[in-house]
Amino acid sequence: MTTRSSIRSFARPVARPSQARAGFTLVELLLVLVILAVLAAVILPRFTKRSEQSRITAATTDIASLDTAIDLFEVDTGRYPTTQEGLRALVEQPANLPAWKGPYLKRTLPNDPWGNAYIYRQPGQHNTDGYDLSSNGPNGQEGDTDDISNWTGK
Repeated sequence: MTTRSSIRSFARPVARPSQARAGFTLVELLLVLVILAVLAAVILPRFTKRSEQSRITAATTDIASLDTAIDLFEVDTGRYPTTQEGLRALVEQPANLPAWKGPYLKRTLPNDPWGNAYIYRQPGQHNTDGYDLSSNGPNGQEGDTDDISNWTGK
């Protein structure tokens, strides 16, 4: 004769929900890391290109604003700033120039988005009847295809 208690002792214990395993296996963690790495490899290059494009747009906008300020300087004084005076003539009155009515910029003289000074030449090498205004662009090298200027429209 077998009793109920002896049958239970041979039966396999049933896991209760409170005793279920907690945590992740190493394989599961590695799988999540691989998925995150693939997503980062696809998404990050898009953000960096967008960032560089916004810097190029900012430089183009700065050059347009400086063009306007230089033209106002010319209207007031009858001439463009010389290369020696540079863009500084837009915020500080040059010596012996009583017709100056500046400052012609509402803020300080800006650097390009890469931290370099804008290049100003008068008379211009490209705009022979005026002045050249440019940024060396992302690589900082003058004369490359990534330069931004008032004579190329870029």
